[in-house]
Amino acid sequence: MGVLIDASILIEAERGRVDLAQHVNERPEEEVFLSAITASELLHGVHRAEHPAQRARRSAFVEGILERFPVLEVDLATSRAHARIWADLAATGSLIDPHDLWLAAACIAHGLTMVTANVREFERVPGLDVECWSAGG
Repeated sequence: MGVLIDASILIEAERGRVDLAQHVNERPEEEVFLSAITASELLHGVHRAEHPAQRARRSAFVEGILERFPVLEVDLATSRAHARIWADLAATGSLIDPHDLWLAAACIAHGLTMVTANVREFERVPGLDVECWSAGG
């Protein structure tokens, strides 16, 4: 078993509101992953930084995260899960954010728990295990 960490948790960690190391250390038997989607979201935040000093701080944080955790690629199993979840949620009129849909699919395809501060979005996905590491989640 393992977990996939959403960008919302990493942003909370960067802002000092989540002790990421503590949460990871409490689960020594589990693998902790990021999605390629989350990597893109984090890098997007670096590029959007308005000031060079802010960009440098964000970049250092993001690069440290990308070095620390393995990044799951979007593979065929994830694509199959994504298509099924997308169709099911569309049929019930309860679609979620497109990036979050890919993260949910990765979790289902690889048997992972979704770790997020955005529980309400992810709990709409049937069969997805969701956990919040944020006080505000």
